[in-house]
Amino acid sequence: MKIGPPGSFWNNRLHQGLFGAYLLLWIGLAISPVNRHDWLLENLLTFLTVALLIATYRTFPFSDLSYVLITIFMALHAIGAHYTYEQVPLGFWLKDALELDRNHFDRIVHFAFGLLLAYPIRELFVRTAHVRGYWTYIIPVVILLAFSGFFEIIESWVAQIVSPELGDAYLGTQGDIWDAQKDMTAAFCGAVLSMGLTAVWSARRRGRAEAI
Repeated sequence: MKIGPPGSFWNNRLHQGLFGAYLLLWIGLAISPVNRHDWLLENLLTFLTVALLIATYRTFPFSDLSYVLITIFMALHAIGAHYTYEQVPLGFWLKDALELDRNHFDRIVHFAFGLLLAYPIRELFVRTAHVRGYWTYIIPVVILLAFSGFFEIIESWVAQIVSPELGDAYLGTQGDIWDAQKDMTAAFCGAVLSMGLTAVWSARRRGRAEAI
């Protein structure tokens, strides 16, 4: 995994490509979303996340793999924001194909939240806090579960304060009273799977290094 030196964005084709591809996707999906007010609410955290990644790029550039994972998650969220999560076409296709009772695209994105962002969080703690051993796999899972719960709380506040009439569309509950808990479970499972795969990959890499 290549880690670019500070200020290397203009020399890193991968990072430029990821940023450019996401920007084009975001602009395209910003045109005529299903519900403009819901789209704005969904993008509040997007604006903050992108601003944070840009502001910290010179002082703490993530690895190429982390940026790829972050970009994929941001793209999934952009799609959900455009359609509103309960109206994403892919979710309707899965609903019909698997005979589900609802559009589960939101659940897919929550699972992706854990699956795709656990690794960057692990990298952050390993490189800044010098976490070692099994804690490098436990802490990301705990952090992702905490973030998942925190976001559910923030979403409920934003929905009530900013635009109460969009509460159901913004929260994407689709009438499920256990929606928040199921979303958190999906994120938790994604994070556990991510760290499990990372542990296996790390063990295999150490095994190859010791064999040389």
